[in-house]
Amino acid sequence: MRKRRMWIVTLAASIAAAPVGGSPARGDSNLVAYWSMNEPAGSRYMYDSSGNGLHGTIGSEVVTARRLGDGYGYGFGRLEPDTPPARPQHLVAVPDYAALDPGDRDYAVSLRIRTPYQFGNVVQKGQATVAGGSFKIQIPGGKVQCWFRGSAGQVLVTGPRPINDRSWHTIICSRFRAGVALDIDGVRVAAKMGPTGTISNAWPLSIGGKTNCDQVQVGCDYFGGDLDWVRIDAAGHDW
Repeated sequence: MRKRRMWIVTLAASIAAAPVGGSPARGDSNLVAYWSMNEPAGSRYMYDSSGNGLHGTIGSEVVTARRLGDGYGYGFGRLEPDTPPARPQHLVAVPDYAALDPGDRDYAVSLRIRTPYQFGNVVQKGQATVAGGSFKIQIPGGKVQCWFRGSAGQVLVTGPRPINDRSWHTIICSRFRAGVALDIDGVRVAAKMGPTGTISNAWPLSIGGKTNCDQVQVGCDYFGGDLDWVRIDAAGHDW
C-alpha cells in the first residue's frame, strides 16, 4: 500500500509540473494521451501530442485558438441546463480506444480549467449505468468531483471549495486500487478509500458534456468555460 500511495503522489506531482500548454516530457512511460488544445482557429481535429495517436474531433460550437492570457485553448459557451435540444456540436469526442479505459490500472485524468459557472461534466468516458463502468470529472455547485465506477464498486470524491472563480486551476483526479484522490493546484484536497475494480466500456471519451442525452429524460450536463489542456496517465499493477 505504501508503494501504491507513493506512485500516486509522484504521478500527481509530475502532472502538476507539466508545462502549461506545452509538450509532455519525453520518455514518460505512464502517459496515455496529452491534448494540448493548441489547434488553430476553426480546427475540427484535436491532436494527441503523446505520440499514441489518440486524436479526437472538435464540435463546431467549440471555440479553438481561444486566447487564454499565457497561451491558447478551447472555449465552451454556457448552455442552459436541461433545456432542449441536445447540442452534440458543443462536445469534443475521442473514439473508444482501449488505452483510454482505466482497466484495473492506476489511472489519472488531469486538466487546466477556468470557469465562472457551477455546473457541467468536463471529461468523461461512459455514463452512469453503461456496461463496463465509467468515470468523469464534473463541477456541480462549482466543486470538483471525481467519480469512478467499475466492477468492484464506485467512489465519488468532492473538493471542499468551489473553483468557479474565473481563475485558472489545475485538477488531477487519480484512481488507484484502494480508492480515489483529488488534487487542486498541487494540493491533495480530498480522498476516499474504496475499490472500483475494472473499468472498460465501449464509449468515446467526451469533453464538455455527455454524448448520449436529450436534455429531457437525460440532461447533457454541458460544461461552460475554458480548457487549456487535458491529459491521461496510467500505470499497471505489476511493478
